[in-house]
Amino acid sequence: MAVFLGNHIVDDVVRLRRGPRAMATQHITLRMDREIFERLERRRQQLGRGRPELISRYVDEGVRMEEHPGIVFRAGPAGRRPALVNGPDVWEVIRVVHNVEPTGEPAVDAAASWLGLRRDQIEAALHYYAEYTAEIDDWIAGVDEEAARAQAIWQRRQSALA
Repeated sequence: MAVFLGNHIVDDVVRLRRGPRAMATQHITLRMDREIFERLERRRQQLGRGRPELISRYVDEGVRMEEHPGIVFRAGPAGRRPALVNGPDVWEVIRVVHNVEPTGEPAVDAAASWLGLRRDQIEAALHYYAEYTAEIDDWIAGVDEEAARAQAIWQRRQSALA
């Protein structure tokens, strides 16, 4: 990508990403306001990330949020993840939807009640999940793996104390 700032041109190649899976690389040219570029550079330095990676992330997340009202992205120890505005992560909502009784459409109301959320918030998470199923399933699998690891450590600790 070439970023034009007056007579200053910065060339980079953007790797388009969607979640943890890298996609094809596409070279683009982008003009941006100097103030936006400077803010981007400050943020890039704070995060220790490359410009192409950060621009790609911001564009991807921005498009996703526009396509899925009520969804935002949050940073955390395991990385950035989709979440409900003023609510839990999408993976948490989906885990509850998958585990509540009854199943089917009534599960939406049951999950809303269990999580203390509105029906439209559950619907927003389901809409996101319908488009990014593998990504959310990967989050759930990762959380399950970490929980199993933590439980095994706790059990070994308990055995050591016996």
